[in-house]
Amino acid sequence: MSPKTPTTERTEEARPALVPKLRFPEFRGTGEWEPVTLREAATSVTERVGEKKLTPVSISAGIGFVPQAEKFGRDISGNQYQLYVLVRDGDFVFNKGNSLKFPQGCVYLLQGWGEVAAPNVFICFRLKNGYANGFFQQCFEQNQHGRQLKRHITSGARSNGLLNISKETFFDVEIPTPSPAEQQKIADCLSSLDELLAAQARKVDALKTHKKGLMQQLFPREGETQPRLRFPEFQNAGEWIPTTVGGLVEAGVLYAPKDGNHGSIHPKSSDYVANGIPFIMASDLNGGLIDIETCHFISKEQADTLQKGFAKEGDVLLSHKGTVGEVAVVRKIHTPYLMLTPQVTYYRVKDRKKLSNEFLAQLFVSMTFQSNLLEVSGGGTRAYIGITEQAKLRVQLPKDADEQQRIADCLTSIDDLIAAQTQKHEALKTHKKGLMQQLFPALSEVEA
Repeated sequence: MSPKTPTTERTEEARPALVPKLRFPEFRGTGEWEPVTLREAATSVTERVGEKKLTPVSISAGIGFVPQAEKFGRDISGNQYQLYVLVRDGDFVFNKGNSLKFPQGCVYLLQGWGEVAAPNVFICFRLKNGYANGFFQQCFEQNQHGRQLKRHITSGARSNGLLNISKETFFDVEIPTPSPAEQQKIADCLSSLDELLAAQARKVDALKTHKKGLMQQLFPREGETQPRLRFPEFQNAGEWIPTTVGGLVEAGVLYAPKDGNHGSIHPKSSDYVANGIPFIMASDLNGGLIDIETCHFISKEQADTLQKGFAKEGDVLLSHKGTVGEVAVVRKIHTPYLMLTPQVTYYRVKDRKKLSNEFLAQLFVSMTFQSNLLEVSGGGTRAYIGITEQAKLRVQLPKDADEQQRIADCLTSIDDLIAAQTQKHEALKTHKKGLMQQLFPALSEVEA
């Protein structure tokens, strides 16, 4: 071994010790983790698919492997298929496309697929003996690779829509690594948490599926005048009343809806404050709830100068621009009102004896209404439906407000279950994130 130069010694002295804050008892006092390059830990996978008939796949950030036919609506491999790389369970694939979650590209481990065909623009690799797949998978989930690769990406450094990262650069990525036994212990621990997360996600999806199916029974389908399922006390209540959103306004059941189109005095991002009046965008409506904690705020002094878009408790919000069709009821708020952006309309019930606001919210979520909304708005990222066009949207409702409320109570109770199970899922994700921060050296140390 060649003697260390003074520069090398200074560098090593400056680098903080690569030791996590939390270690399993049997590994305490076993020393630092060692930085290992992917070139040392892995071998490149380059075998071509050739004549083998395999599923062509892509990779979606936050999801992982997805069949091309599912992601793009068709198989896009074409004449390039035979040049695709044959990837087997246990192999990793790096997709150089950037995303919000992984701006420098994402890496996923193939599991449970057997063999697939991956585009040859991806970088595929397989770990050598002594390196645990599950451990490295968790490192890539933390974006340890991206924190190093961003130094090599310059503005506009793209080729064919992918970041221009060479194999040489990618395999220079260093991963702080403990002994094989400690790697596996960490992988097993976090894998068990991943299984809990997956099970919790399935619970949420099952409840959403249950609600969707129930709504198809509790609301009339297209071309029908009565639902296929009614509560016993309303079995003989007759046909539902067909009308439009504008018809409800004309009948004095709804106030004229308004959005937050503030024209030339629309608040700018520079106007946002830490605390004040919530400034609600379409992205702040999710699953029937308004995300007050993460939305932007404007000062009350500025909000009071605006002319419209003042949503109050009990109002039903409907997103109508860009993201169209998200619905939420304004529940208990700690400000005099919420201020809406031009992306969101509020609906305020005028006659509660004829219309339940909770029912109106569920009506807006129903498949028939959402289909009508999608048709009129044009769909896609440029989808838009203004106040005038919203007035033409078709609706049907029971004559008896008690039946409306019965339906709303039933569906709202399922919404509450979905919200509770979603919170459990978020709590598990937060727990895992905190645990990973303890089980791995701090990322700032990884970069040092």
